[in-house]
Amino acid sequence: MKKIIYCLLVSSVFLLLTACSASDEESKMEVANDSANYSVEEEKSTVDVEGETSAEAPSEVNTERMIIHKAIIRTNVKELAKAQSNIEQKVKKYGGYIVESNVYQEDDQRSSGNIIVRIPEKHFETFLSDAEEEASKVLERNVTGQDVTEQYVDLASRIKSKRVVEERLLAFMSTAEKTEDLLKISSDLAKVQEEIEVTVGKMKYLENQTSFATIELTMYENRVIVPGLDSEDLNTWEKTKKQFVTSMNGLLAAGSAIIVFVIGNMPVLIILGVISSTVYWIIKRRKRNK
Repeated sequence: MKKIIYCLLVSSVFLLLTACSASDEESKMEVANDSANYSVEEEKSTVDVEGETSAEAPSEVNTERMIIHKAIIRTNVKELAKAQSNIEQKVKKYGGYIVESNVYQEDDQRSSGNIIVRIPEKHFETFLSDAEEEASKVLERNVTGQDVTEQYVDLASRIKSKRVVEERLLAFMSTAEKTEDLLKISSDLAKVQEEIEVTVGKMKYLENQTSFATIELTMYENRVIVPGLDSEDLNTWEKTKKQFVTSMNGLLAAGSAIIVFVIGNMPVLIILGVISSTVYWIIKRRKRNK
């Protein structure tokens, strides 16, 4: 009887040790499975985080309305260079910066300038008023605003959920023992951290766009050019002398042509003269006889 009881005790101890060993193996496998299936856990944690922190978001995320303002203004100005210089001074005064600046000379009477600037949001309306004061006439004024508050809050919520996944993967990495588990967790961790960086970049872009307004200003200048009296280009005396010499040359050329004609055709002229004189004498004699 004692032997039977002893055998039962030994068997119980053996089964207990086997169960503990299996429990350790299952815990290790759970670490590997959790790291391999982190995407499922991420979705769950996203739901949990959004459900738990939705009430805390207004206190942690800036709930002030985030508006991206843009304006397009076309004006006529009296002096393009002066107006553009004044605009550039205003940009520096309000702490903005110039993105692009161009001047186009269409002809002697028409020129235009295009300038794109970014102005701090708090000086947006003031700068628009100053820009319109430089104009002799406002041709177009188009102001738009895009509300990105919801988009910004959504990005902030995504970062929170991804931070939770990042911390979980770091915890898994510290307890993982197998090389293949470490490699899998490292790959998943790198992917999550890359997504966090991309999301942070989008948030910074929205912050920049909402903190500075964009204004595109086009200015046209129409000038009427009145020509002045340019006495230096008249050259009256030089032109008179030139005309006199031209006339004398014409007379000399005509006289020369006459002399050449008479002397050169002298034999012919003598014969024609003799014939003409003979005919004239015969005609005159006949009239006398009648």
